[in-house]
Formats: sequence, structure tokens, C-alpha cells
Amino acid sequence: MEPDAYDGRVEPGGPPQTRRLATLEVTKLAVDPEMSNNCYLLRCRATGEQLLVDAAAEPDRLLELVGDGGLTTVVTTHPHWDHHRALAAVVAATGAEVLVGAPDAAAVTEQTGVAVDRELHHGDRARVGQVALEVLAVAGHTPGSVCLRHDDPGGHPHLFTGDSLFPGGVGATFGDAAAFAQLVDEVEQKVFGTLPDETWFYPGHGADGRLGDERPHLPEWRARGW
Repeated sequence: MEPDAYDGRVEPGGPPQTRRLATLEVTKLAVDPEMSNNCYLLRCRATGEQLLVDAAAEPDRLLELVGDGGLTTVVTTHPHWDHHRALAAVVAATGAEVLVGAPDAAAVTEQTGVAVDRELHHGDRARVGQVALEVLAVAGHTPGSVCLRHDDPGGHPHLFTGDSLFPGGVGATFGDAAAFAQLVDEVEQKVFGTLPDETWFYPGHGADGRLGDERPHLPEWRARGW
């Protein structure tokens, strides 16, 4: 796919889309018709090293995407079952290191049987080749949910948000008012408070978004409570 054709709209069973940034190549694949999870393979354009954001399901498709380039790291954005069903198989096949937000690490291991190699905290870096991704710890959807920020030297920032932020609102908090308040506060402070409107974000399900399109709606999200 040509760089200018990327729109972030992929469907389970359909082909991936690839976006080529100055230092990073982003490939988006949707898996599982029921949950329609997004998985993102990030490739350093200088070294060829690869990092996967959420080994959600369909390990054969994910390993086909990885190809012969190998996989150095898997970041699991949070421990909900639909985001790590392929983790054990992908790690067994590639030997990739597993990174998880610290408060969620034990849950990922309990649910998948996979040991967490590194627990992530706010401000940490997850590296893929020569590219450093900044970790934003955004609690609320789960206690240890993480987002990954890439500052493209040839353009605007890019943010992988897991289930913390979508076009149209923050992630689900399942009727927990305190968790919703925490999530919307942290998204406002750590995402909207630090990143420009041009930032493109990549959520755990569905289409991508742009922060500038969502920023005016923060008061509406707070008022509706979800």
C-alpha cells in the first residue's frame, strides 16, 4: 500500500495497511471478527527491528506479518482477554520480550502463562531499533493501561492508545464512576495536555483518529459519564 493511501480502516480477515513514517513503518492488522482487535507491527526503518503492539488473536496471521525480520518486543497495552490471546504463541515462535504496564503485569502472566520481561511506568521508553517510544501510563480502563508515543521527526506525533482513547470517547469503565473519572482525567492531562492537535492516534479497535478532532468534545464526554 502506498503511504498516501493509508486511512487506518482495516477489517478482520482483510489485508493490513502500512504507513511509512520518517523512521518508523506502521502496519495495522485487524483480527477476530467478533472483537475486531487492532494489532500494530512497528518496524524501525534503519535497523529492521520490529515491535508488536498487542498480540490480540490469530497468531498465524501475526507471525506472517512479522515474516523473516524477527520480533524483538511485544507490548501488551492492558490485560483484557481480547488483547493477548496470541501472546503465548507469538512469544514462543519469536522469543520476543514482553512489556506490560506495571500494575497489569501480574494479570497478563496469570491469564496467558507468559512471563513479563519488563514492567512499564509513565515516562519509560520502549525501543524498536533506533526509535524510542515514550510510555504514557493512562489508568482507568485498567490500572496499568499504557499508550506509546512516537515523535515522527518528519511530521507530527503518533500515539498507540490501546483501549484508553477512541474517536468519540475514552475507553469503557464498565459503570465504574471512579474509574471513568480517573481515565478521563488522565487522558486529558497526559494525552491532550501534552500532544498537539495534529497527533494521529491508533486505538485497540476500529478506525484511527486525530486529537484535534476529539479535543472539543472532552466536556461532553465528562458530562455523559462514558
